[in-house]
Amino acid sequence: MFKRRNYTWNDGKSLSLCDRTLIMGILNGTPDSFSDGGKFNTPEAAAAHVTQMIEDGADIIDLGVESTRPGCTPLTADEEIERLSQLIDPVLHASTVPVSIDTYHAKTADYAFSKGAHILNDIWGLHYDPDMAAVAAKYKVPVIIMHNSNDTNYGDIIEDMKAYFFFAVDKALKVGVTPQQIWLDPGIGFGKTEEQNIEVMQRLGELTAYEYPILLAPSRKRFIGSMLGGLPPEERDEGTVAACITGVFQGVDMVRVHNVKMHKRALAVADGLLRGE
Repeated sequence: MFKRRNYTWNDGKSLSLCDRTLIMGILNGTPDSFSDGGKFNTPEAAAAHVTQMIEDGADIIDLGVESTRPGCTPLTADEEIERLSQLIDPVLHASTVPVSIDTYHAKTADYAFSKGAHILNDIWGLHYDPDMAAVAAKYKVPVIIMHNSNDTNYGDIIEDMKAYFFFAVDKALKVGVTPQQIWLDPGIGFGKTEEQNIEVMQRLGELTAYEYPILLAPSRKRFIGSMLGGLPPEERDEGTVAACITGVFQGVDMVRVHNVKMHKRALAVADGLLRGE
């Protein structure tokens, strides 16, 4: 069930996917993210939050500076780099674990990796920027291919997601990305209705059956708030735990969350039960 991957970077940081669920801690260096925008978009606040998340059990820090909430205004690559330039050095200095960069712009990714970032997290799964796969190949970094869509019209949603992933993986392999570098993300909350998000959550086992590790990122998403009677984002952590454990028991390898400490404790139990220890 657990995919085996081992990574080591030139700065000495390392990461292993083995027999427990990894935790990616969310660092929103944005003024307008749906959950915690404006809280961690200064160098000092970002570095302090990184330190706290690692103390709480984060295995990866995911740094993004553009909000992807519904109705947000997209940034150009240059605008994104300007924001990122204020945070990336303090974040990399503070972090003792690998740092992923949440971007769909190849120019931003190239900048981040030239500064020492470790992992690419592309919310458009190599579909938006034609140069993105080549950047991942150039720096030999793991790349998270997330499913996304401009609409919610699907046939069978899982089969359509598989086709999306097949296209992206094929593109990546052709430019020199290796299979060991590829991770997949079903894109909960992106290009899906609330009902479709729930269906994907219920059918994750159809994606985890394949060779690539799966990152699940349901943290504080709207469908969780709806299932809890309309709770706001800051009150959705318990629901997020339930969603993540639903994924763990279907074979996901990593979860991306805001509340690292709560998930570290819950997943320690879930992993122990899953392995029968």
